[in-house]
Amino acid sequence: MDATRHITPTGIEPIMNGFFKALPKLGISVMGSRLLAVRGRSSGQWRTTMVNVLEDSEGGRYLVAPRGRTQWVRNIRVAGGGELRLGRKVEPITVTEVADVDKTPILRLYLQKWGWEVGKFFEGVTKDATDDELVAIAPGFPVFRIN
Repeated sequence: MDATRHITPTGIEPIMNGFFKALPKLGISVMGSRLLAVRGRSSGQWRTTMVNVLEDSEGGRYLVAPRGRTQWVRNIRVAGGGELRLGRKVEPITVTEVADVDKTPILRLYLQKWGWEVGKFFEGVTKDATDDELVAIAPGFPVFRIN
């Protein structure tokens, strides 16, 4: 899968994204969602987007970009971190990008938890995919470990 892959919201998606982005601002989390705030790499202004914070069985936390190399991905690569927001609670974070070879269990867990929501971005790959299938798509799905 192409490491430059980026799926832009279309149709009604921007409207729905706006609605769901408002929930964390109100302090409402849907299955672990948070508002991710990252400084723009050019403007220096805070940019926000809703993300699903994935927690594994060992307490590791991750951000997965199902739409690929989006603006938040580009910004967090430069900034090295940002903030996770839920209502008035603000958690400063730093992140480390996960290497493609280490993404398989993270992508599988992400699909187990949110495949119903983000499955369309995975182009037929599901939680039941083989390790080889997940390795093949890994370059198109940036993953960051929250430090």
